[in-house]
Amino acid sequence: MNIGYYPGCALHGSSNDYEQSLRACLGALDVQLDEMKDWICCGATAAHSLNHKLSLALPARNLAVAERDGFKQLFAPCPLCSMQLLKAKKAAGDERVRKELSEIVEADLRGESEVLNLIQMFEKIGVARLKSAVKAPPKSITAACYYGCLLTRPPDVVHFDDFEQPTSMETIVAALGAKTVEWNYKTECCGAGMTMSNEDIVLELAHKILSNAAEHGANCLVVACPMCHVNLDMKQAAVERRFGKKLGMVVYYLSDLVGLALGLSAEQLSINRHFVTQA
Repeated sequence: MNIGYYPGCALHGSSNDYEQSLRACLGALDVQLDEMKDWICCGATAAHSLNHKLSLALPARNLAVAERDGFKQLFAPCPLCSMQLLKAKKAAGDERVRKELSEIVEADLRGESEVLNLIQMFEKIGVARLKSAVKAPPKSITAACYYGCLLTRPPDVVHFDDFEQPTSMETIVAALGAKTVEWNYKTECCGAGMTMSNEDIVLELAHKILSNAAEHGANCLVVACPMCHVNLDMKQAAVERRFGKKLGMVVYYLSDLVGLALGLSAEQLSINRHFVTQA
């Protein structure tokens, strides 16, 4: 299977480990990522508070380029990116707005390409296909599946799972042979970009998320967002220092867990580059 791929800024930069994990995992499932040419930042910042039209034009250009190049499906593994692309797709439903955005980005925006997040990518591959490909069931794993803010929100834009009580990630994890837990913080915010401007907020939120997962019996978290991974993995040592509590909670990307179940190594999936690699 070949699929259009929009990596966004993070996966080509600070979260390159996520991209390595994706390429190794999906490659083992015979999925080839065809990176779209000439993509730009999707504008997943606070820019929308200053210029709403420009905040739509940035993802609109990426969507228009993907449609120009014939990508009927576009895989955007960062939830911020996929949400921004879906906002542009929704805006294109208004003919006046569609024409205006097309003029701004100098490309014909149609809003026809299907935008996929990481969980939807695995759903396209199919649960049955995943089960049949498992070589090393991660039976020692008891995971807290963490969706964060943007995989399921805003619901009228992303139209994905239940925005308060999603279960799609648990279905994928269960297909691998791992266990999951019911817990309280699966869709709560990790603080996102506040990690740079107000670390105290991020440490407080990360402490609540990590502690609640442990209290409900999880020995790891599974995420599908590079920003969530930064705040829960890289910041975990700072959380431990701040609250005087040893957590040692491994934070996997969903592609990491799938890759391990397929028999790939931690090095192939770039798990060895994470800050917390064992409890």
